[in-house]
Amino acid sequence: MNQEIYQKFGLTEPVIAYADQKLAELSPRFLQIDERAERAQLKVILAMQKARVDAACFAATNGYGYDDIGRDKLEEVYACIFETEDALVRPQITCGTHALSLALHAVLRPGDELISPVGQPYETLKSVIGITPARNSLAEYGVSYQQIELKPDFSFDYDAIRKAVSDKTKMMTIQRSKGYQVRPSFSVQQIGELIAFIKSLNPNIICMVDNCYGEFVDDLEPSQVGADLTVGSLIKNPGGGLAPMGGYIAGRKDLIEQCAYMLTSPGLGKEVGASLSVLPAFYQGLFMAPTVTAAALKGAIFAAALYEDLGFDVLPNKTEERHDIIQAVTLGSADRVIAFCRGIQAGAPVDSYVTPEPWDMPGYDCPVIMAAGAFVSGSSIELSADAPIREPYAVYFQGGLTWPHAKLGILKSLQQLVDERLVELP
Repeated sequence: MNQEIYQKFGLTEPVIAYADQKLAELSPRFLQIDERAERAQLKVILAMQKARVDAACFAATNGYGYDDIGRDKLEEVYACIFETEDALVRPQITCGTHALSLALHAVLRPGDELISPVGQPYETLKSVIGITPARNSLAEYGVSYQQIELKPDFSFDYDAIRKAVSDKTKMMTIQRSKGYQVRPSFSVQQIGELIAFIKSLNPNIICMVDNCYGEFVDDLEPSQVGADLTVGSLIKNPGGGLAPMGGYIAGRKDLIEQCAYMLTSPGLGKEVGASLSVLPAFYQGLFMAPTVTAAALKGAIFAAALYEDLGFDVLPNKTEERHDIIQAVTLGSADRVIAFCRGIQAGAPVDSYVTPEPWDMPGYDCPVIMAAGAFVSGSSIELSADAPIREPYAVYFQGGLTWPHAKLGILKSLQQLVDERLVELP
């Protein structure tokens, strides 16, 4: 590692030497990630070629957005990549939670039941469902909810799922990533096995997968193993760091039509919704997404290697297969969590001088600290880290548009902990 340039960022020789030792062990893993990224990159190019993407697709539209060729072809590209009948890819979808809420409210009706067979959902979805009381939640509209906890080994409790299903069960929501839980994220293969079991109980149950943080990490997407709806955010993996906002829903044509009616208006659906001037960023971000995701994966593995060998619990560990870009590190104290996040912030190109502090964020039930010096506000594919300030004091690191930046951020997190005497190097 080039010590001279890293020392300009305040990194000391012991930290650099420790990192060099870990990097030497990771070359085979990084090669595997690059090979998968290559396959994904070619899949994206083939989808764009099949849709005959051209310069006209990048033109801005306004007003109603009728005959928005670029918007319609982008949705065709997403449907091709995810191997679905249709897709909804819109800047009007504000975030991943909005995309999930949109799909849930579009499909479920009073008297229907929603089941999560993978334990509790991400914090912000609790208000959508009504677990946390909120206006316009599914609960307010008469949709009931059941939650099936995972077994102690984090496997699916198939017996409990079988017992829970009834005639009113309309939909299952499956969260791929761990969220703020210290549990493994699920592979596409595991999700496919779960969906096959659910369909064996009742083929009419709609299976929706929250795919946030997982796109282009595996060779397959959940939609290719039976998911009726696959949902995500464009300021995570598929936006490649260039999409300034937006979300997607890919799946069955009839369900996508319902989602479009919920997003705009019954009778209008996908026909309206101007793209303004964001389409070039959406297309180019998708084109860049496989290699950007690969950079984030390398950063996650590097973080696991550094912190696991310092004695901290990490999930996944440095050798396990990855199913999303998130790296959980259980640091054991609020001081360590805060120091970690401040180190990540100090490695950012934007707002590096800002000091993150825990605060009561909307949608969360405890103070949360977030480090994200990003070009796009809240972009989780960019270098970022966040954590609820509660036991077991785990921090969740993700992103990095390039591998060198991900590496710098992780080194700065470790340096901050060393400087505050919260960690000792071996």
